[in-house]
Amino acid sequence: MQRTKAPFRADEVGSLLRPAKIKDARAKLEKGEISADDLRKIEDMEIEKVVHKQASIGLKLATDGEFRRSWWHFDFLAKLTGCELFHPDTGIQFAGVQTRHDAVRVIDKLDFPDNHPMLDHFRFLKKVADQAHVTAKMTIPSPAVLHFRGGRKSISKDVYPDLEPFYEDLGKTYRKAVKAFYDAGCRYLQFDDTVWAYLCSQDELQKARERGDNPDGLQQIYARIINYALAEKPADMVVTTHVCRGNFRSTWISSGGYEPVAETLLAGTNYDGYFLEYDSDRAGGFEPLRFLPRGNKVVVVGVITSKFGELEKKDDIKRRLEEAAKFAPLEQLALSPQCGFASTEEGNILSEEEQWAKLSLAVEIAKEVWGN
Repeated sequence: MQRTKAPFRADEVGSLLRPAKIKDARAKLEKGEISADDLRKIEDMEIEKVVHKQASIGLKLATDGEFRRSWWHFDFLAKLTGCELFHPDTGIQFAGVQTRHDAVRVIDKLDFPDNHPMLDHFRFLKKVADQAHVTAKMTIPSPAVLHFRGGRKSISKDVYPDLEPFYEDLGKTYRKAVKAFYDAGCRYLQFDDTVWAYLCSQDELQKARERGDNPDGLQQIYARIINYALAEKPADMVVTTHVCRGNFRSTWISSGGYEPVAETLLAGTNYDGYFLEYDSDRAGGFEPLRFLPRGNKVVVVGVITSKFGELEKKDDIKRRLEEAAKFAPLEQLALSPQCGFASTEEGNILSEEEQWAKLSLAVEIAKEVWGN
């Protein structure tokens, strides 16, 4: 049976390859050849196109492709009250490649501002999605993302000499964000999160210790923050999360199956759905899905890769869904690519045509597995 509410049987994580017109416009803005308003108008036109494209291939939802962002997370986090973007000496190290030297740190008391720019981004998306008769999906980074990578060193000790008040303010900030997006008309919100995957990686845990942080007990702390943020979520709002092992120009950061965090993540956080990356051996097996509580929660199985263009075979994907259904009911499963196609504006190493083929494949398989 198909689903009439999010997450849908055929779904997507969020980001899409940036069109050439947006890349060109951003380059011109950097050179001072066009204004920020000129860029916004070009983004508006390209977002309109991509929303209708998503509807045309049979998706029941649409994102704005994150076309207005440079990063999947920093653009949102840097606009929180108390945060700032800065440029450290190094970028984030992926497998064989390093990102631009951007990061976010906490310099004052945290809060969610009423004028956060992504509220207007969502309002525009919803207007276009309503015209296309699809559900507008908004993606923002999880609260855990603000803490884990930078850790204690990225949080002002003058403002937060102890981390417990920081955790409390982080939960309050995100509870306020959930309400603000709801009031803006959002009924499908997603917290994108690399941290749960890092907590499954011995390498990432060791790196945390080396930078002076203690990762023991963090999954319980993050679950508490997330549940506080969602505690007043209205019943007609769906909030999901996407767990990723890193996605930058088709490379990755962490490896390790979900077993170390599965019980806390699936049974201990109050999300409505979980987009779980399952396109490579680095994600482990489906056994951790046994912790999914029976009922209304949904796991969106990311067995179609967004990192490379070669199209998967339908029978292979169906077999993977059958394997997953040994540990969680098929009625509580859905299908999507494993990640977005452009977590940063650089994008992954595949073409737009290949991107749309992947999303169309998800739609076709969902119809065949769960019916029309």
